[in-house]
Amino acid sequence: MSIIGIIAVSNCSRVPENNDPILGIWAKTESSTIENKGTETIREEWIFNDVYLGRYQSYSNSKLVFYTDFKWSVENGTYTIIYGDPQVTDVKVNLMEAQNPEILALGNGAVFATRE
Repeated sequence: MSIIGIIAVSNCSRVPENNDPILGIWAKTESSTIENKGTETIREEWIFNDVYLGRYQSYSNSKLVFYTDFKWSVENGTYTIIYGDPQVTDVKVNLMEAQNPEILALGNGAVFATRE
């Protein structure tokens, strides 16, 4: 009887495998010229993991300047990213797998990030 109980409990505690195509690292890099200061490169990264969580990081000239965690979900092909910090606006994106590299696009078609 106890063996059956152990098997039942261990089967209930398994986390379902998540093979969503969004898993991994996505990034966006922009450069701009600042008067009397030279060029500034801003890089943003989104790291999606398989338990519907992730980390957002922003770099300025390779220095980490901001990071926060986020939750993500998918419904009918649209991904919702909900940030843990109110400074960052939540966003909805679509995965364009046919592109090379793959992109996450905003509703208006603008590129949000590309797969690393």
